[in-house]
Amino acid sequence: MSAKWKNASAGMPNLSRLQRQAYSAFEERDLDRAAKLCAGILEYRPEDFDALHLLGVLNFQRHRLTEALRFLSQALRVNSTSADAMSNLGLALHATGRLEEAIASYRNALKFAPDHPEILYNLANTYLELNRIDDALSHFDAALAKTPDHVGALVNRGNTLLRFNRPVEAIASYDAALAKMPGHPQILTNRGHALRRLDRPVEALAGFEAAIAAKPDFAEAHFEAGMTRLSLGDFAAGWKAYEWRWRTAAFAAQRRQFQKPLWMGDAPATGKTILLHAEQGFGDTIQFIRYAPLLAGQGAKVICEVQPELQPLLAQIENGHDITVIAKGAPLPAFDLHCPLLSLPLAFGTQPATIPAAIPYLAAPAELLEQWRDRLPPGGPRVGFVWSGQPSHKNDANRSIPLKRLAGLFENPQLRCFSLQSGMRVADQDVLKGLPNLIHLGDSFRDFADTAAVIALLDVVVSVDTAVAHLAGAMGKPVVILLPYAADFRWLRGRDDSPWYPQAKLVRQPEFGDWDSVIGCLHDELRHLAG
Repeated sequence: MSAKWKNASAGMPNLSRLQRQAYSAFEERDLDRAAKLCAGILEYRPEDFDALHLLGVLNFQRHRLTEALRFLSQALRVNSTSADAMSNLGLALHATGRLEEAIASYRNALKFAPDHPEILYNLANTYLELNRIDDALSHFDAALAKTPDHVGALVNRGNTLLRFNRPVEAIASYDAALAKMPGHPQILTNRGHALRRLDRPVEALAGFEAAIAAKPDFAEAHFEAGMTRLSLGDFAAGWKAYEWRWRTAAFAAQRRQFQKPLWMGDAPATGKTILLHAEQGFGDTIQFIRYAPLLAGQGAKVICEVQPELQPLLAQIENGHDITVIAKGAPLPAFDLHCPLLSLPLAFGTQPATIPAAIPYLAAPAELLEQWRDRLPPGGPRVGFVWSGQPSHKNDANRSIPLKRLAGLFENPQLRCFSLQSGMRVADQDVLKGLPNLIHLGDSFRDFADTAAVIALLDVVVSVDTAVAHLAGAMGKPVVILLPYAADFRWLRGRDDSPWYPQAKLVRQPEFGDWDSVIGCLHDELRHLAG
């Protein structure tokens, strides 16, 4: 037996040497050679933990996630106490979207390495992606307690603080990261975004320009710079930079790929069929659909593809124009050219003084007006209210107001108050039960045509920055728009009117988070209306 074993083992390679060579190849980024060396080890020792683990890591780096998961799982069957293998399995699970499993893997790893900063950091990143921001912040803090100069943890801690709507603290975290990596374009851009939330656009723009200087093709910095310039009234540079949105992660997947060319005002429209397609929210579509009649006036046949919820309402613009409005998802007619709706200001060379404001350009369908006229109780003045937008909106924490903070507005017996709110939050539903003077209509709206019919029967609309504010403005209805301190770029800065909607009055927070002052001004507005 011993002689036979000696003969069989005589040709066996030195596995320890192969292991060292594999790690060396991996460190030199020669992944093919590292993989071959690991495979050679596994031929002789199929349950070699180090070879299985390394194969898992290098497959992960090659984005071969199925193979990475297979090898890392095999490695853990050999050694179930390896914190490194558990952490790397968590990375692979995260990359495949299996976030809860990734969390479980990281938490198992922490049982064996409770203070490991990289595992804490990876766990925090997964919590952040799941929007479990309390857990994310606590684990970024734990990672930084062990490694205070961990740049990734500093940056993502700043990103988490922005989710909490704490931009001042976020900037401090970004500054600490920039002290370690000066001039980093992503950190500069994140910091600039936080500055925009604090209505410090000049400082923000300087950061974006520094990021672009460091990385000229950095789309996110160009896009943020574009919105900043638009808020400052620099439409020429702003709308041009806004086109970079299609190269950002947030918009790239939504870009429509048509065989027909993009129309950007550089070719005659006469005799052409041009598709205008909605690209963002309901309010954006309502605001920029105003360009369709202008394009038709140039001799084009215009097709507008819009959200299904808006199609019955926006079909009203077909009257008197060569315009067809279709719902997204319906078959598209043939067309020659196309343009996204929010590219139209650039295509038309729009400046603040040349914003097309032929108001009203939208109206409620006549048949719905009659239906709603009988449903609204008599008396007045009539005021419609919208106090919150979609919770998923990235700036919802700033633009929405809890209903309980507005409760005092509905106590004036001379006003007839109506809720136009759709998708009401649970907390607001509970408050609404104690507001008998606020008649809730929003749940009865089938689409925006119903909303428009009710708006037409009101004297004024009060709304935060939502689609209803745009709808009231497009209909020429007096509208009071309640804006956060750093309002969206379309509302410009330092003014209480809007060139987009001449009948609108803008009431802005005088300081970050100060809704009390806004509500006080609104009290005065409604008292004047009642009088």
